[in-house]
Amino acid sequence: MKRFVLLAAAIVALCGCSRSEPHPSGNSDLQSQKVAIGSDAATGDLELGRRIYNFRCYFCHGYSGNAHTLAATLLTPKPVDFTSISPDLLSRERMLQSIQSGRPGTAMMSFASVLQPSEIVAVADFVRHEFMVTKAENTRYHTEANGWFNHERYATAFPFARGEIALDTPWEQLTAQQAEGKRLFLASCVSCHDRGRVTDKSVRWESRAVSYPRNQVTPGDYSPRQSKDDKPVDAMTSATPYHLHDLPPKLAGLTEAEQRGETLFQQNCAFCHAADGTARNWIGSFVEPHPRDLTKSPVMDSMTRTRLRTVIRDGLPGTSMPAWKSVLSEQQVDDVIAYVARAYHPLAPE
Repeated sequence: MKRFVLLAAAIVALCGCSRSEPHPSGNSDLQSQKVAIGSDAATGDLELGRRIYNFRCYFCHGYSGNAHTLAATLLTPKPVDFTSISPDLLSRERMLQSIQSGRPGTAMMSFASVLQPSEIVAVADFVRHEFMVTKAENTRYHTEANGWFNHERYATAFPFARGEIALDTPWEQLTAQQAEGKRLFLASCVSCHDRGRVTDKSVRWESRAVSYPRNQVTPGDYSPRQSKDDKPVDAMTSATPYHLHDLPPKLAGLTEAEQRGETLFQQNCAFCHAADGTARNWIGSFVEPHPRDLTKSPVMDSMTRTRLRTVIRDGLPGTSMPAWKSVLSEQQVDDVIAYVARAYHPLAPE
């Protein structure tokens, strides 16, 4: 259960419950850049809004705007299900303000420091048009247009994604093909499809899910690779370069404290900081502001044990770094510090 709570905390942080400083441009341009839904002038903006939504918003609100995601199951209050709301009940102005400033008490962060005013308008107009007015499905996720080529090659996992086979079905009751599909689902699909269907809903699924960007899509970019020279990424088979950072360093001669710290770090901290401490895994690349690179950050050059202990115990306000003092004991915090100092960056004298 503790592991699940830690994973939940990390996913909530990924969803944007941390606050960001306002964009220098503020919201003064929002009014002037509003475009009437359904007008010819809105077409380009709606497609821009679609690309932004599909990269930044689907994680909590769902690819089809219905909030049926793993992250949504862990959040209180739940993200908005746009498909069940009439445009008359949720005004455009309120949506613009929510994207601009966030909603206190929820996981909805302020995107003022992430999106330009024109982008805020575009994504608000897209959500209203696609989910609230026309009740459309958005772009189907596993299509060639969306970066997924020959998706049928993963057909063995489909029964688990569709809920045709319960995910907690004992392995011995599965055929060889079904077992292969279950392993594929757990390795690559579960992050977006949640648990699929389970027989025992009281048991939380605690597998460490791996999630990478769509094929040919890179974090920080709303579109597929820009030129033929860009190396495409197959999210199911190679998933580079993010997969490389999910490999922990191989260290010999660790002390008992460093061994305990290794286990704690890799089970908890690596979710955002990456197994190799660089924060260059997909989760770390997605979180804003990015988690600290523990291997070469200028901050690490002057990092002392006392300061690192304070950061781990109390967190860093304004970032996705949570306080661990209610989760880890003092000894466990010291073990993590010992491992960080050995595996990633030596700590400075006090």
